[in-house]
Order: sequence, then C-alpha cells, then structure tokens
Amino acid sequence: MNEQVSFTLRGRNPDVLTCIANLSNDEVFTPPELAGRMLDMLAQAWATDHGGDLWANKTVRFLDPFTKSGVFLREITSRLTLGLAQEIPDLQERVNHILTKQVFGIGITRLTSLLARRSVYCSKYANGAHSIAEGFASDAGNIWFERTEHTWGDVKCAFCGAPKAILDREVELENYAYAFIHTNNIKARLAEIFGSNMQFDVIIGNPPYQMKGGAGGSSDSSIYHLFVEQAKNLEPKFLSMVVPSRWMAGGRGLDEFRAQMLTRGHLRNLADFADSGEAFPGVQIKGGVCYFLWDAEHNGPCNVTRIAGGVENVQPHRALGEFDIFVRDERALGILRKVLAKKEPSILQLVSGDTPFGIATNFQDWSEKKGSGQLALYLIDRGKRTVGFVHRSHIRKNVAALDMWKVLVPEAYGAGESFPHQILGKEIVAPPPSACTQSYLVISPFESERAARSFSSYYRSRFFRFLVSLRKITQHALRSTYSWVPQQTWDSDWTDEVLYKKYGITTDEIAFISSMIRPMGEADE
Repeated sequence: MNEQVSFTLRGRNPDVLTCIANLSNDEVFTPPELAGRMLDMLAQAWATDHGGDLWANKTVRFLDPFTKSGVFLREITSRLTLGLAQEIPDLQERVNHILTKQVFGIGITRLTSLLARRSVYCSKYANGAHSIAEGFASDAGNIWFERTEHTWGDVKCAFCGAPKAILDREVELENYAYAFIHTNNIKARLAEIFGSNMQFDVIIGNPPYQMKGGAGGSSDSSIYHLFVEQAKNLEPKFLSMVVPSRWMAGGRGLDEFRAQMLTRGHLRNLADFADSGEAFPGVQIKGGVCYFLWDAEHNGPCNVTRIAGGVENVQPHRALGEFDIFVRDERALGILRKVLAKKEPSILQLVSGDTPFGIATNFQDWSEKKGSGQLALYLIDRGKRTVGFVHRSHIRKNVAALDMWKVLVPEAYGAGESFPHQILGKEIVAPPPSACTQSYLVISPFESERAARSFSSYYRSRFFRFLVSLRKITQHALRSTYSWVPQQTWDSDWTDEVLYKKYGITTDEIAFISSMIRPMGEADE
C-alpha cells in the first residue's frame, strides 16, 4: 500500500467536498456532515436488526444510483476500510475488495461521474496509475455513466416527464435523462451496467429534485419521488435518501407517493429540516429538506427528528398515517386534534380552485378605466396589486360568483423560513360585480358585506393562519391548504381570544401559536 493511498484514506481538514459550489438548487452536493448523519442512522438500524457492525461486514453491497460528488461512496469506503481491518489485514487487499465488490455508483452527468471517481478512487480513471484500487479493467470502475436518451412521446418523456421542446437537444448538451429512472426493468438494467445480476443491500444518496419545464411552461415538476420508487423496485434491505420536504404536505403529482410513504409502515426514521440551510449551508429549498431510512422489514411507527435552530426535537414511535399529510411539528398535534374533534364543516366548501374565473395571471385584455358593461378585475400587474376592468364575456368559470360578495386571498405568499411568519397574504373583500385573475383564490358566496367582513376577520386571526400553516409547506396556498380550517357563523368579528376559548386552546398552546404566527396588520400584503 503506497503512501498516497494511506494519505487518501485518512481524515483531512479541510475536506475538499465542503468547498465545491452547487450545480443548482435542484442538484445539490451533499455536505460530508449530512452524509455522515445518514450513514450513522443506517449503521444503528443495521446493528439493531442484524447484530454486529455494518462496517465490519464484507458482504454488504452499497449503491448510490445518482452520485454527484461521490461523498456517500467515499464515506462508505472510509468506514469499511476501518471496519474490515481485522478480517482483511492487508490494506491494499482490503481497499480492492471494498471498491470492486461492495461500493457502486451511477453518475447523474459525465461531470459528476468524473468527480465521484476522483473522490472514491483518487483518479478519474478507476484503472489509472493514480487509482487506489487495483483490479478494474475499465476506466469507470464501479462508478458508471453513459449518456441516456429520453423516450419521447409527442410532448414529454414517458419516464421522467421532461419537456421535448427543451431537452430534445444535441449530444454536446446535457439532456438530464437520468439512467436510473429511464427503464421499465431496473434489475435488468443494472445487470447490463455492472456486468452481472446483483442484489444491493443498501441504496443511499441525494437524487435530483426537479425537471425543468416538466409541469408545462415555466413550471418545473418534482422527480425525486421517481428515484425513491425505482430504488424500492431493487428490493434493498435499507433505502436512505435526502429529498425536499414538500412531499409531506403537497406537491403536484405527489399524492400517491405521500400516501405510500405515510401508510405502508416502512419508514423507520425521518429527519426533517424546516430550514434547508441547516442541512445544506447556503442553499435555500422552499419547504425545507428531509432524509429518511426506509426499512423493507419494518412495519410500524417512525422515529421522527425535527431539526430547528440546531436543536434536535425527537419524536419516538410516531404514527405517520394519522392524517392525509404529515404534520411536521409535533407541538401542533394537540391543537389540531381539538379542532377536528368538533367535526365542523371545513371552509374548503367555500374555497375556489385554481384560476377561479378562468383568467390567467398574465391576462392583458383589461383596462385601467371602467367602460360600459365592465366589472372590476383584481390582478397583480408588474408585482403590484391592481384593480382593472374587464367585460363579462372574458369570464369562463364561476359566473354566478361575479355578483356575490367574496373574499379574495392570494394564491401564493412567501416571506422566508423564519418564524413567527405571516403564512398568508392580505385578503381583499371584493363587492359585486367583480372577478380576479389566477393570482387569487375566491372565498364565496357571502350574502352581504357584513358576512364577507366577518370571514375577513377570521382569516386574519392567528388561529386561522396557524391551521393553514400545517398544510402549507411552500409559498403556494392552494385549495387543499384550507382543509383543516373549520367554518364559523358569518355574523360577527372573529378574534383569537374568542377562537381560543371555543376550541379549548391552553396557555402553552397559545404561546406556541404566537411563536409561529405573527399578527397581520392593515399595512401587510
């Protein structure tokens, strides 16, 4: 074993993988510290279930199917190198065994595959002169990458939903067709990639999060769940990934994924960062990030850890399937249960869907001055709230609501990740006749201005916005976000004091709500 290899396998400070700039907020390099936490969690579960030290087991096989910096593979290699010292005393023999028999990866791009090989083999060529491994016949070793092509339909890729108009491009340009999810038979595909059928005991990593334009136009689509689902098809003993926390309460196309994650009983551990910067320093991912340990043999509650301000709040043996979404903060559960116990109808019955009057956000056929036969149109123009005027003929949906009193609520509101938070943007009490663009949702119908203003007072209460916050994980507050807010009678002003008394909210619970939700003043937007 030469001195270079020995140096490579020692801990060093600073760690070069802490110094690499991220590709984007969707392809984030995993900090070594976070990778270490995930591996610690994995090793503890292995010891509990199988006995002994995971890192002293020379038969366990690991796969990172979307490696970027190679940090997971490097840290696994480092731990195995120490753990197998007694069973395989010769260092070179030990390293060869680990790298050729136990540690495997798939690069997400050619660049990251080269980076990962340098991290793991200390050379971009696994069989090169400077590689710490001996015995590889190929440059790639066990960290594979070859360009994969999308399977195009008329508009999108059949596997990942990538838009053909954007990513059907020349071979010189990256097409973001990730090999791991572009197959109907992942076991057969991996046999092709690595040369033989193999069973991976552990799949671990940090997948790409979104596909540019996948939801149409300028809207991206989530794809991280596709990697999770594909990994399960390989039937590992353990699966651990770090992904955005958006799946817990929302996300377009994630309903089935969320239901499976919360109700199948395989989630053994879940660590949740409301502020992604605590997991990925300098990176802001709306809604935060989480990492989990999925256990094929586990069927029961989950150990949940909520990390906030550097403090770990541990919730052992938590039942994840109590609600249709996951309530991230355990302190909210008692309050929510009190509210739901009354079995009152939800205001969801009053809330419109997206684009309530069929008028898009970028609608331009409106005038600044009211003309004959026109009605008020509430919109956002160049970032500012505006009231314009439009003919009734432009209204294609909810025509009956035009001539009712209504409350307009912003469809999106974001103000960072710090608390206390406003949660929702300022509402508008809109008299008839009136409409709005896609920028707002409509709460209606109200028979009078008095009733509409009664709802307005309720909307502005901390109690109301706290219940919304439990389901609002990103800046968007779509209709389902209001599911847990109960209806009231619309004949009086609603205050937090009245609401707290009605629902039996304790002093400690009031203090918690106040710490999370700030008052909404008249000047707030």
